[in-house]
Amino acid sequence: MTSVALGPRYREDALRGLAETEFDVLVVGGGIVGAGAALDAISRGLSVALVEARDWAAGTSGRSSKLIHGGLRYLERREFGLVREALRERGLLLHRLAPHLVRPVRFLYPLRNRVWERAYVSAGVTLYDTMGGSRALPRHRQLTRRGALRQAPALRADALVGAVQYYDAQVDDARYTMTVARTAAQYGAKAVTRAEVTGFLREGERVTGATVVDLEGGREIAVRARRVVCATGVWTDGAQAMTGSRAVFGVRASKGVHIVVPRDRIPMDTGLITRTSRSVLFVIPWGRHWLVGTTDTPHDGGPDEPVADHTDVGYLLDQANAVLRTPLTHDDIEGVYAGLRPLLSGELDDTARLSREHAVAEPVPGLVVVTGGKFTTYRVMARDAVDVVAEGLDASVPASVTERLPVLGATGFEVLWNERRRLAAESGLHVARIEHLLHRYGSCAREVLDLVAGRPALGAPVPGAEDYLCAEAVYAVTHEGALHLEDVLARRLRVAIEEWDGGVAAASRVAELVAPILGWDEEGISDEVKRYVRRTAEERRGGAAVAEAA
Repeated sequence: MTSVALGPRYREDALRGLAETEFDVLVVGGGIVGAGAALDAISRGLSVALVEARDWAAGTSGRSSKLIHGGLRYLERREFGLVREALRERGLLLHRLAPHLVRPVRFLYPLRNRVWERAYVSAGVTLYDTMGGSRALPRHRQLTRRGALRQAPALRADALVGAVQYYDAQVDDARYTMTVARTAAQYGAKAVTRAEVTGFLREGERVTGATVVDLEGGREIAVRARRVVCATGVWTDGAQAMTGSRAVFGVRASKGVHIVVPRDRIPMDTGLITRTSRSVLFVIPWGRHWLVGTTDTPHDGGPDEPVADHTDVGYLLDQANAVLRTPLTHDDIEGVYAGLRPLLSGELDDTARLSREHAVAEPVPGLVVVTGGKFTTYRVMARDAVDVVAEGLDASVPASVTERLPVLGATGFEVLWNERRRLAAESGLHVARIEHLLHRYGSCAREVLDLVAGRPALGAPVPGAEDYLCAEAVYAVTHEGALHLEDVLARRLRVAIEEWDGGVAAASRVAELVAPILGWDEEGISDEVKRYVRRTAEERRGGAAVAEAA
C-alpha cells in the first residue's frame, strides 16, 4: 500500500473536506496525544478531522527528553500503576507498533553508598524489569566501580562506589508524533497543520464543532463534528476558556530544559541517570551528541516558545560536572531547547512532585478534554479520550485497536533492515546512510530512495547539516506535511538542536530545495531564511550558551 503524502495538494483537499463534512470527531491539538486520538478514532471506524495551530509536535511533544520509559523515580512515590502502564506501552512500541522509531538504550545508575543504596536501587530496578514483561529488554546488571568506569570513563572515580546498569528506550519525539498523525491520515483522517481553532460552534449547550482559521490562506472554516476532543496540553486552560464554562481541572506547566553537547565531550558507552537535589539528571545518547537534562521548574509565562535562561543552563552544567571527570563548559554546548510539561494542577508548589497521571473529562456536552500524562503513555490517553467520545455517540463504536496497529513505516521494516546492504548497492549510498534512513522512515525509506533515484543530486548531504540527505528535506514537504523552513530544520530533521549554528548554514540550501514544491519565489526564500535565523537567535538567546546565529 502506497503511503499517504501530506504534501500541499493533500492539505488543500483536507481543508475542503473540513468545510464540507460533518465529522464524528474533531481533534484539536497536533501533539502526540492529539495525533494518537485521531488514529484511535479513525481506526474504530469513525470519521475524523485533526487540526493543529502550528506544526506537528511544535510544542511539548517535540521538546521532551526523547525517552520511552516507565520512570524509575515514580516507583519511589509508589505510583506503581503509572509505571506498569508505561512499561507495557514501552514494550508495545519497541516490538510491535514502531520498531523503526523506538530503540533500546542502556543506562548507568551510579551508586554512592556501598550497602543500603545498592539494595534499595536493585529492588526498584528488579521491580522495573518485572513490570516491563519478560524479555522486553535485557535485565539489569550490578557493576563494581571498576566495571562502571570501564563503560563510563568520563565519570569521576569519587562520584560512585559501583553502579546498576539497566535498559529503557528512546525515540525522536517530533518524528514519531508526525508519523502517528500521518498514519491517521493514511486511514482517512483529515489532518491539517497551521489551522487554528478560534472558537467552538454551539447548539444550545452542546459543542458541535469549531471555527478554524487556515493560517496559511486566511480562510475561516466552520468545522462541524458530533464530538470535539481537546488535546492541547499546556494550552488546555485557554481552550477550556473558549467554552465560557468553568474548567473541570487546571493544568500547570513545568519547564524542562536540555542542552546538547558533542559525543566526544563525554567519553561513555552508555547513557547515565543520576539523582540531583531537585529531580534526576539524564545524559542520553543521541547520534553524534548527548542530550543532558532536565530541569523541572514551574513556568508562569505563556505556553508559546518557552526559552531556557542562564539559570537553567547553569544548573544543568553544575549537575553534570558534579559527576564528570572533565567538566563541561558553555563552549561545549551545541544546542539548547526548552519544553513545557502539562501537569494536572494541585496544591503542591513543586512541579517535580506533581503526578504524571492523565485525566479525561467532558466539561460541556460534546467536548472531551484530555490532559496530563506523559509521552510514553500517549496511546492510553488517546484510547481513554475516544472511549468517552464513544459513550456519547448513538451507534455502537468498536473498542480501541491501536495496541495492534503499527504506525506507518513499521510493517516491513525488519525485512528492509536485513536487506540494507542490497539497498545500499542499488542506491549508490553507503550502508550507514541506509541504516540512518531506515531508523527514521522504516519501510517508507523506499520513498526517500525513489527521490534519489529520480534526482541523484538529492543523494548528497545537506550542506551545513551533513548527517541528512537533501532528499530528506524534500520528502519533509512532499510527504510529511512541512510547510515552513522551521518545520523542516527543527522537527523533520533535528538540525536546529544538533548543529553549532542551529542549522543556519543549512537554511538557504534547504529553502532552495523545497521552494518549488511550496511555491516560494526568491523573496519567499529570503523571508523564510530570515525568519528561521531570527527564530534560532531567539531560541538560543535565553541560555546564552552558544553564539547567536544571526
